[in-house]
Amino acid sequence: MVSSRRIRGVDDLGAWLVKGNADHVDLAGRFAREPRVTRWCVQPSYRLGLMRAGQPVLFWASGSRRRDLAYGIWGLGRLTGPPRQDDGWAMPLDLVVAEPGGRLPREELRADPRLAGLEVLRQPQGANPSFVDVEEFAVIRELLGVTPGGGAGPRPAGQARPGSG
Repeated sequence: MVSSRRIRGVDDLGAWLVKGNADHVDLAGRFAREPRVTRWCVQPSYRLGLMRAGQPVLFWASGSRRRDLAYGIWGLGRLTGPPRQDDGWAMPLDLVVAEPGGRLPREELRADPRLAGLEVLRQPQGANPSFVDVEEFAVIRELLGVTPGGGAGPRPAGQARPGSG
């Protein structure tokens, strides 16, 4: 059994990764209607204490039942503040889910040896939020076609990521 990596501090962090199960909830339909995400539920852990406004966040759609969905990284954005506890813990976000052609499928991530240690691939049932280290986030940004100096959001509507079509 693989144990969860512990973040030593924010210097280790490339991005947070929040998850939603596309088999249990119609995420595709929800994000087709409204791709902007301003809040996402997370589980309490020491990681919430490391969260700061401005940190990058990736959205991961998990699942395995539907062959018509490319599970994987669907969105990119930023934290807008610290997590809050209301009816549970939630992260305030400014995140946009990309159209299907702009998403990064799980199979493509698994095929890249630079992402072999990616927590969400090693432990799909693990923490929410998960984390992506600095080097992994650089690879993901490269695969998404997002330049380091560019914005944190996905490609504009109608513009697929490089190599996706």
